[in-house]
Amino acid sequence: MDASQRITALEDVPAESTVLFRVTDGSDGEQEAILVATENGTGGDGIDGETDEDRLACWLNYCQHLTHIKIDKGSGASMRNGELVCANHGAYFDAGSGECTYGPCEGAYLTDLEVTVHDGTVYLTDDDYEYVGAGPVDDDDDLSSSSNVKI
Repeated sequence: MDASQRITALEDVPAESTVLFRVTDGSDGEQEAILVATENGTGGDGIDGETDEDRLACWLNYCQHLTHIKIDKGSGASMRNGELVCANHGAYFDAGSGECTYGPCEGAYLTDLEVTVHDGTVYLTDDDYEYVGAGPVDDDDDLSSSSNVKI
């Protein structure tokens, strides 16, 4: 594994939130991505033949309804019953498939990135993106407004 593509330790991926990090595709500057445990959780011994990769998903950090709205605003995305919640519109996205199951973009899918787990560490292995670093993009332009959506 390429150490420069290391995202985090598998054990540091929360069961009910996300890990926020930055990537680049070489053309549009930095973008945010989120790593999330699917409903099966992280770790374990490959129950039912699942690998650690089967228990993780990685998505670009934006809602499909309005793509300037972030799902993880910097402190971990809200989740409910195995779904990521966009606090701005109340849209729900299945953590494992990325499909919007409820809300204004129902039926749309989050953009996925490929990750691999090796020796308890999660690496970005997507040919189209490179890992830049942990945390949000510092663009001094907070377009992700707060919301009164209850989760």
